[in-house]
Amino acid sequence: MAAALAAAILVFACKGPEPAVFDFEQTPVQVVRDMQVLQTERGEAEMRMYAPLMQRFDFFKDSIQQTYELYSEGFHLDAYTENGQLETTITADQAKHVTTVGRESWSAFGNVVVTNHIKGERMETDTIYWNKEEKQIYTDCYVRLTSDSGLLQGFGMTSDERARNSVILRPFDWYAVERDSTYQYIDTLNQMGPRKMGK
Repeated sequence: MAAALAAAILVFACKGPEPAVFDFEQTPVQVVRDMQVLQTERGEAEMRMYAPLMQRFDFFKDSIQQTYELYSEGFHLDAYTENGQLETTITADQAKHVTTVGRESWSAFGNVVVTNHIKGERMETDTIYWNKEEKQIYTDCYVRLTSDSGLLQGFGMTSDERARNSVILRPFDWYAVERDSTYQYIDTLNQMGPRKMGK
């Protein structure tokens, strides 16, 4: 009886636990908290990005490698001019950066706000896309554009990536603010001069 019991224990012990099965489409291969990225050119800040959480996914689907980073707890990006002034800020509830063979794309969604501080323009929408090759941002969603001169609403928008020349494709409402002819918009954010790296 002791021999039978020992054999049963040995068989059970050799079997071991069942191996874990991972769904790589749902399991991140990398997790970074409080992610901060600084991109420079000739020693000057060109872009700063902050995200509370970044999850990187990497898997094969239909024999094609799929790679993307998901920023599910918020996303904040600052873009600077060649002179070091803070020009554009983009914030969103979430963002996604997709990399496939020969293609790279960014999307931001949920309470997306694009602000051009130099022009004094603020654009609000639900989803925005960035085409890196053409250096454009665009959306098909509802857009609300406010500036020092008034309010413009519509559906669909296209612009350069710095939001310097935003065009609403299907506008439906517009309100102007009447100003004195001597009035001039002042970029109060950059009035102290260019922001240097590390300051």
